[in-house]
Amino acid sequence: MHLSRLTVRNFRQFGEGHAELQIRFQPGVTALVGRNDSGKSAVIDAVRYALLTRDQEFIRVQPEDFHIDSAGKQASEIYIVCKLAGLTDAEKGALIEYLSYEGDDVVLYVTWTARKLSEAPGTRRWIDLSVRSGVDGVGPPFETAVRELLSGAYLRPLRDAERELSPSRGSRLSQVLFNVPEISAGESFDVAKIPKDAAAVRKLGLVGLSNYLRYNIKHHAGVQKAQDAINTQYLDSLSLRGDDLQGKIDITEGGTESALLRQILERLELSLLDAATGNPRGRYGLGSNNLLFMACELLLLGTEPEGLPLLLVEEPEAHLHPQRQLRLMEFLGQAAAGDIEGADRKVQVLLSTHSPNLASKIPIANLVLMHDRLAFPLSSDKTLLSAGDYSFLERFLDVTKANLFFAHGVLIVEGDAEAIILPTLAKLIGRDLTEHGISVVNVGGRGLRRFSRIFQRKDPSAPSIGVPVACLADFDVMPDCAPEILGLVEGDDDPKWQDSKRRWKAVRDFGDDAEHSHRSLAGLRDRLKENDGQSVRTFVADHWTLEYDLARCGLAQQVYVAACLAKNDDPLNEGTKNREDVLAAAKAEFASLKSASGDDEEVLCSRVYRLFRIGSASKAVAAQHLSELLSKLSEQGDISAAALRGKLPNYLVNAIDYVTGLPPQQSSESALIDRENNA
Repeated sequence: MHLSRLTVRNFRQFGEGHAELQIRFQPGVTALVGRNDSGKSAVIDAVRYALLTRDQEFIRVQPEDFHIDSAGKQASEIYIVCKLAGLTDAEKGALIEYLSYEGDDVVLYVTWTARKLSEAPGTRRWIDLSVRSGVDGVGPPFETAVRELLSGAYLRPLRDAERELSPSRGSRLSQVLFNVPEISAGESFDVAKIPKDAAAVRKLGLVGLSNYLRYNIKHHAGVQKAQDAINTQYLDSLSLRGDDLQGKIDITEGGTESALLRQILERLELSLLDAATGNPRGRYGLGSNNLLFMACELLLLGTEPEGLPLLLVEEPEAHLHPQRQLRLMEFLGQAAAGDIEGADRKVQVLLSTHSPNLASKIPIANLVLMHDRLAFPLSSDKTLLSAGDYSFLERFLDVTKANLFFAHGVLIVEGDAEAIILPTLAKLIGRDLTEHGISVVNVGGRGLRRFSRIFQRKDPSAPSIGVPVACLADFDVMPDCAPEILGLVEGDDDPKWQDSKRRWKAVRDFGDDAEHSHRSLAGLRDRLKENDGQSVRTFVADHWTLEYDLARCGLAQQVYVAACLAKNDDPLNEGTKNREDVLAAAKAEFASLKSASGDDEEVLCSRVYRLFRIGSASKAVAAQHLSELLSKLSEQGDISAAALRGKLPNYLVNAIDYVTGLPPQQSSESALIDRENNA
């Protein structure tokens, strides 16, 4: 039996109609990911309210649990439905009067409603609670014993694992152990048959051992002497005739065997020892105790013979360093698959997390992206991801890319240079990416479209994920002068121009006629954008590639100087070259290069780009140096935000504006046409 669907109406962030929440869950591990206040905790709490939890915590409905719409009107009724599927024959028999039949499937609906009777929560009955079965909540109400059978284990955020595992009345450890079948096994203690050896003692159960201990303590010589002294020396002297008072020293336990067993368990603690010595190693940290607490909960879920094996965890990454987070995720996956030694059942895990570490370890199909008070399952029936996309993302969606699940906007780039330079450019033009919560995802030239399809829904009529996603793509069409400057051909008549297997393209490959060439190039741009839709947009380089376009739009000298610094990066770091000397030489070389190029911007910028293609300048290192050069110019007041915006390629500016919430001022295509006309 597992939780297969959750419907939430008028509960906290979730309203009704299009604002109602519906999530389908898979057996195994499901992770809720998304930004703060997106509704992850509300989902966990909705399940808790409807199904209860095993820590016996009393759940009190609060006024703020009732949804308030955009007009400020508060709802009067909360509606939560949990659908449980995959019931075994034994579970069907135990719950037969509550079941619903959907074709060949037998399912169980738990409908929890809270209706306000008064606006004053201090009154005795300000709400009416109902928990019923049936598709529409019109079946028999659930008895308390049945609700306990359906309750899940819950690990709250900011949990105090050490306190939960320490001895105390009603401790969580005692609750877990009380439900382990073997705990109540063993013989009882019979005063007439006092065990004579260790083997006989080992046969006693916990209650028997407790009674055996009580018997021995009671008859201990020191205890007997103290008891006799109290009675004969003091109590007799303090009593009146006929009082007949007698004192007894004993362990304060009593009641039924069940009550006695619970008292015993409440005195136990679960703590950590040094594995090498078996001795306590001092106080362990919150992370280690957190793992111990999870192991304790999974012990109960995996071994108990009946009930709903559901574990609800908020922020399982709490207090855990990254490697332990990954290990924890592997372990939860094993528990969900029933691969834990000694566990008899598979455990369903529903967790909420802010950790890219955990999000990168969980299969994409098992994630539910929470955004703008809506839930977006990333299963194959809901997204535009293909089977190949899922397989690709399992390999390449690492922790540095998984931060896209928590972003206010996403910039997907094809290389290290873009990933390095874009945050600086955005900050210098007043659109700081960090301030706007934007993630830059570097796919390294692989899977630009695969990553963007995470945010595209299969059903175009359904609500779309509102996270703006900008894909930055190189145009990869050289100006006609570039192949010769880069040494790819020797003159216009080189046979290599006719080689159909060459991996580069130039403008002349699209026709000699200017109008036909323009249409062909526009068609190529359109093809690069053909997968756009919903909140995903592709921004294509105005001319060719990042470094060339930066140079072409007005930063040619800065790009050239940055490339020269990149070529000399090791000598500069080792101190064998002086930075000022390299800067002076680079500026002089650029002046000479510009003079030799005349007024031909394509030739000049192609010669600047030559440093990256065959001049051994690292694009990534050059991007770092260019960031420093531009930042210094801004700090010195030599270039303003508006002036820099005018010197940047339009496709970069438009992409930055889009993900940070500004409408693009001008498309790359129209800007390109304007520049050509002005030229």
